[in-house]
Amino acid sequence: MQSMEQFIANLPKAELHVHIEGTLEPELMFALAGRNKVALPYRSVAELREAYRFGNLQSFLDVYYRGMSVLLHEEDFHELTMAYLKRANAQGVVHAEIFFDPQAHISRGVPFRVVIDGIHRALADASAEFGLSSRLILCFLRHLDQEDAVRTFEQSVRHGDRIAGFGLDSTELGHPPRKFRDVFDRVRSHGFRVVAHAGEEGPPDYVWEALEILRADRIDHGNRALEDERLVRRLARDRVALTVCPLSNIKLGVVKEMTRHPAAEMIDKGLVVTINSDDPAYFGGYINENFLAIQRGSNLSRDVLADLARNSIVSSFLEESQKNRLLDRLNSFLEGAAPPPTSPSC
Repeated sequence: MQSMEQFIANLPKAELHVHIEGTLEPELMFALAGRNKVALPYRSVAELREAYRFGNLQSFLDVYYRGMSVLLHEEDFHELTMAYLKRANAQGVVHAEIFFDPQAHISRGVPFRVVIDGIHRALADASAEFGLSSRLILCFLRHLDQEDAVRTFEQSVRHGDRIAGFGLDSTELGHPPRKFRDVFDRVRSHGFRVVAHAGEEGPPDYVWEALEILRADRIDHGNRALEDERLVRRLARDRVALTVCPLSNIKLGVVKEMTRHPAAEMIDKGLVVTINSDDPAYFGGYINENFLAIQRGSNLSRDVLADLARNSIVSSFLEESQKNRLLDRLNSFLEGAAPPPTSPSC
């Protein structure tokens, strides 16, 4: 019988919450800095890793945006994205829905087309090379104003065939979803799907706003939804997926220790939970490390882990026929991974 580590490693699953800029490993950051002649405020990879001691979301974002400064050319975005996709494929990811933050690049003088061309070329390469399907989700930076988001949206619709949906990320506190009502009205009018970071550090009211004002299809994080029983019932009734990121929650101090992570309570209350890596280069683990951390912290069974993988596929933005193919692949794996039936005693 496979060990728990082997079971998780081989479990076919989708990743629905990963920021491509958050997959920038220190080694690649230094390599790109050298190639692009960008000065970093760190003398070595080791010193950079020492900076990964975050007290909250904002302290992480300060380092995160500084690291982005090395991404300047189409090839940089291609290399970054391919590095993530190869690692995801090796960890059993069969489909990835990837966030990107074009406003953080446009503000540095990097054209929108450079960003999306590099990322999209990597997605196409990964599909051809190892059959990994993907979708791209553009996230608006909530610490900027809505007008900036509108300008970014106007640029993005020229590349609408490459974008599946739009989201909302960055500093949550003080920037409620209602701030972006108008731009998400435009997003939906063009037929795009909607996701939103809510209830990570922000209150349950932010989750309500994401659902009722932005009309989000999925909620990214959603930890604090558990503080509102009416909200929990709404999420369960409508089967709204939560893209939970265990190691991120620990690293940012949202959750104090893995044994107290709310994922198990979410599952017990009938919520649609998925497990994801968020910004894995900064938070100490990709999707399998997150699965293993929550399994150990909450003592989750293999059946529950299989349900989490199933949730990720069902909650993706794939067509139903594509979902069914991936679910068949998951079911075939589970049938092969199940222990043989016990023979009746004579």
